[in-house]
Amino acid sequence: MSEPDSPELRVMSASEVRQHFGDVVNRVARGECRVIVEKHGAPAVGLVSMDDIRRLRSQDELFERRASLVERVRAHFDDVPDAELEREIEQAFDEMRQERRHHRAVATKAAS
Repeated sequence: MSEPDSPELRVMSASEVRQHFGDVVNRVARGECRVIVEKHGAPAVGLVSMDDIRRLRSQDELFERRASLVERVRAHFDDVPDAELEREIEQAFDEMRQERRHHRAVATKAAS
């Protein structure tokens, strides 16, 4: 999903970036654009603002925490066959969906 005011994405050759380095850095730093730098016609690197770097780091940290959680949960089910585990998970999701529908119905009636 893209943000409504997301920066322009530009593709530039490495030599173009070298020629206009100051301007490119300023535009990227202000969040006006992101740049894909091509070397010999192939994408090589991207230039992004520090806000983008912070956002990427935050997403990486979130992914690592979630992956760690999944691994900790998975360790408790090493001896459970995959098919059985999938059935149990699907059943748990179904129960949560039913509970959520029930709570929404109660809230809707209360609001009426």
